[in-house]
Amino acid sequence: MNRINLNYNLKFRRDINRHVHEVDTGMNTFQEILNKSITARNLKFSKHAIERLKNRNINLTQSEIDKLNDAVKKASSKGIREALILMDNKAFIASVKNNTIITAAVDEQLRENIFTNIDGAVIV
Repeated sequence: MNRINLNYNLKFRRDINRHVHEVDTGMNTFQEILNKSITARNLKFSKHAIERLKNRNINLTQSEIDKLNDAVKKASSKGIREALILMDNKAFIASVKNNTIITAAVDEQLRENIFTNIDGAVIV
């Protein structure tokens, strides 16, 4: 049977987990920080979405990308996680949480098509 010596002194290293944390002493409000993080987030396109855009000859102008970005922000403000964004004759599925366009389709692919796993839609 193993015996435990309770009189044995353990040596602890006191320098472990001693990290110096920098504290932001600026007087930024939560709303200012939130606004900065929201405006800093740029819309991304997944590899799948880029492939769909190329295969379906969908060319987006900067104005259309800005509209998509605004649509994702609107969806986020309403608590939508996965959004269907309808813009002109194009449809996009966006992961609002990741600020990413997942896939894209044009008018020809939209006919008699079913979109699943979305919890909201934004019409631009």
